[in-house]
Amino acid sequence: MCISYSSSRSRSSSSSSGSCIEVEVVVVVVVVVAKTAASVAVLVVVVKVIVVIVVEVIVVIVVVVVVVVVVVVVVVVEEVLVVGVVVVYVVVKVIVVIVVIVVVAVVVVVVVVVEVVLVVGVVVVVEVITTVVVLVS
Repeated sequence: MCISYSSSRSRSSSSSSGSCIEVEVVVVVVVVVAKTAASVAVLVVVVKVIVVIVVEVIVVIVVVVVVVVVVVVVVVVEEVLVVGVVVVYVVVKVIVVIVVIVVVAVVVVVVVVVEVVLVVGVVVVVEVITTVVVLVS
């Protein structure tokens, strides 16, 4: 099929005068551009997920190092303080450390799950759009 444009810029389905644009070529170009854009979008999201995971791993390592330092400080303080106070202090610190580790782990898991859902969502949307464009053509 050919769409032609006359000098008055009105469209007609015949190719009697003016410039002619092949519809099939336009559809192929649109499909190629859509698939390329979809691939780039998925690649960007995957790179983002990788960066987020790396940052989260670094945060977890930093938290673990801080926890170890706190425990070492608590042990050193234990030698100085009265035994009864130290036991309560150490128990409280250990509980706080455990809570911090659990909270960080939950946040990491939630963020990774959300990122994976977003990646899958983008892929599904891109595939649906590409399929619709191909079916329409």
